[in-house]
Amino acid sequence: MLDLDQLRTFVAIAECGSFTRAAETVHKTQSAVSMQMRRLEEKVGRPIFVRDGRMSRLTENGERLLHYARRLVQLNDETLAAFDETEVSGFVRLGTPDDYADRFLPEILARFSRSNPKAEVSVVCAPTPNLFELVAEDELDVAIVTHVWKKGRKEAQVVRREPLLWVTSARHAAENETVLPLALGRATCDWRKAALSALDNVGRESRLLYSSWNSTAVGAAVLAGLAVSVLPESALRPGMRVLCEADGFPKLPDCDIGIMRSWRQNTRVTEALVEHILSSLDNLSVPQAEV
Repeated sequence: MLDLDQLRTFVAIAECGSFTRAAETVHKTQSAVSMQMRRLEEKVGRPIFVRDGRMSRLTENGERLLHYARRLVQLNDETLAAFDETEVSGFVRLGTPDDYADRFLPEILARFSRSNPKAEVSVVCAPTPNLFELVAEDELDVAIVTHVWKKGRKEAQVVRREPLLWVTSARHAAENETVLPLALGRATCDWRKAALSALDNVGRESRLLYSSWNSTAVGAAVLAGLAVSVLPESALRPGMRVLCEADGFPKLPDCDIGIMRSWRQNTRVTEALVEHILSSLDNLSVPQAEV
């Protein structure tokens, strides 16, 4: 049988990036944490850490184990919460990009408030890279993010997958201009990188007219007929038209929407909010757009 306490410590190490910081998170000595990890390695029969200079990083087997460890720890906490009849209360800090806030938050917050009237939610809107940093620094308890795996970044739990789409105004034809005008996110935006790479691959000349982290600003440029942009399916707005391969626009990669959480503040109110996020995203309807 796997030891849940060892798994919780293992997850803390993966999230904190070191044995020392993880020991503080799980309130154990560093020697106790090291002993737990040796016993966990013996239990699974594979090395889960490898030395990298002064630091330890996960092996391929450690990455595999992390996926299951998170699920087991979460299920344990959910099971205990299901039999705790005390009312959920407290404070939880939620982060989300502004485009997800427009589409997802009304239903999530309404459902959560009805079920947990004594709980308080603080919402921060920021780009995904900033949200990853805020969670890692324990400034947020949970964040809805665009999931991208990058070296040194903690992995998010993918909860929804949508196609990334080219969009233009339904009343204008910016897509017909010889040099395609674009409205995209800032330089580090993964949707921007995907769009520019796809256009380069098909030899379509373009120019970036509008650049912003704010989805409302980007959407305004599209709706005014000034530029073409890329959006996930759930972010489509009335007045937008989807462009496809028949229009000369290359297929884009899917958009993975994930949940990133701080394992330092694994409270009942946080878990309750995560459950509502999962349920809301799973049942989210997709807006209609012209094609």
